[in-house]
Amino acid sequence: MEIKSAKFLISNTDVAKCPSIEMPEYAFIGRSNVGKSSLINMLCNTKGLAKTSATPGKTELINHFEINEKWYLVDLPGYGFARKSKTTLEGFGKLIQSYFLKRDMLTCTFVLIDSRLPPQKIDIDFIRWLGSNGIPFVIAFTKIDKQSNSKTTSNIEIFKNELLKEWEELPICFVTSAEKKIGREEILDYIKEINLGLKK
Repeated sequence: MEIKSAKFLISNTDVAKCPSIEMPEYAFIGRSNVGKSSLINMLCNTKGLAKTSATPGKTELINHFEINEKWYLVDLPGYGFARKSKTTLEGFGKLIQSYFLKRDMLTCTFVLIDSRLPPQKIDIDFIRWLGSNGIPFVIAFTKIDKQSNSKTTSNIEIFKNELLKEWEELPICFVTSAEKKIGREEILDYIKEINLGLKK
């Protein structure tokens, strides 16, 4: 897929105020500091499109970007660092939960996982929550250029094996590097394929 246009549309803290125009929507989410903004900017080939918060986990905004005037890319708040109310789901936040449970145009969620780290409980818990609520998702391992290929491969396999303790089948997985633009073509082609299927 060729990105011909990528523009910021709106930021808000209320799911009810998300864009009303019905287009396929792809959400990106992960632990704070997972490299989400860098990945989004790489995919859209636009520096500074998605902004990084100075304080990890502080920004609580749903950010919509309109891509090619045909679909939305949604930048969701990171989880894992911000202090959350004990009444929310282990740090995922009411805003994140509300978005996933109420946004009808959500087509697929990209869960970003830092390939440099061993499996993190909050990531596993979040993936489990998506599954229990029937929310479609894929996994994108980030920052694969920040260590040796063998270490990256090992960490990814460990993560997959952790999921297989509960899941009969693994979700689709992508490997990415924002700096080297690894995974860009694969992710965009995946989104293109889904969009084409929706038109049938």
